[in-house]
Amino acid sequence: MNVSLMWNSVGFYQIAKLSMIPVSCFLEVVLDNVRYSRDTKLSILVVLLGVAVCTVTDVSVNTKGFIAAVIAVWSTSLQQYYVHFLQRRYSLGSFNLLGHTAPAQAASLLLVGPFMDYWLTNNRVDSYAYSITPILFIVLSCSIAVGTNLSQFICIGRFTAVSFQVLGHMKTILVLILGFILFGKEGLNLHVVIGMIIAVAGMIWYGNASSKPGGKERRSLSMNGNKPQKHGGLPESTEVVDDKV
Repeated sequence: MNVSLMWNSVGFYQIAKLSMIPVSCFLEVVLDNVRYSRDTKLSILVVLLGVAVCTVTDVSVNTKGFIAAVIAVWSTSLQQYYVHFLQRRYSLGSFNLLGHTAPAQAASLLLVGPFMDYWLTNNRVDSYAYSITPILFIVLSCSIAVGTNLSQFICIGRFTAVSFQVLGHMKTILVLILGFILFGKEGLNLHVVIGMIIAVAGMIWYGNASSKPGGKERRSLSMNGNKPQKHGGLPESTEVVDDKV
C-alpha cells in the first residue's frame, strides 16, 4: 500500500483502499459461501460512498501504480481473510496467532525490505544520517504498530475481514477530524462534512444490518439426515456469522 501511495495520486490510492471491501466480500462469498442480506450490501455501499465523497479528490492512473494498487489490495484482503480463517479453524487466540506470524513477518521484512527500498528509491537504509530524534520516532512507530496489529487480529477474529474494513474507514474519518482540529480547517468544506456523515451513518447501518438474523450467513453442508436434501443428497445448513459491531 505504501508503494501504491508513492506511485499513484492520493485520490487513486483512496479508491484502491475502498476497493478492499468489495474484494473482501468476494473472498468470503467464494471461499466461505457467505451470503449477505440486501440491507448489509446497501449499508456497505453507503460507507464506500461516504468515504469516497470526503477523501477522493484528484485521480490520475499510471501503469506501474495500477499494478502496485492491484497487488496491494488483493494481498491485504487475502491476508485479512486468512487471519480470520486460521483463528476460526484452529481456535487460535489473537495473541497466539500474532506470536506465530510476527517472527516470520519480521524476518522477511529484514531480509527483503532493504533491497526493496533501494530498488524503489535508490537510497540505502544504512546511508541515512541517524540521530536520536528519528530513532525515537522509529521506536515509537514500532510500539504503536504492535498495538495496531494486535487490534487487527482481535477485530478480525471476533468479527470478519469485511467488518474490519468497514470499521477501518472510521479511522479515516477520525484522521480527517483530528487533522482539522490540530492543523486548521484548510480543506474542510461542505462536501467533506456530508461525506463524513454519510460514512458514519453507513457504519451504524452495517452494524445493525449484519447483526440481524439473515444479515450475514455462512452456508455449509451437513450430514444431518433431518435436514432438507440438497446438492446431490447432502443437506444444506446455515450458520449465522456473528458479526455484531
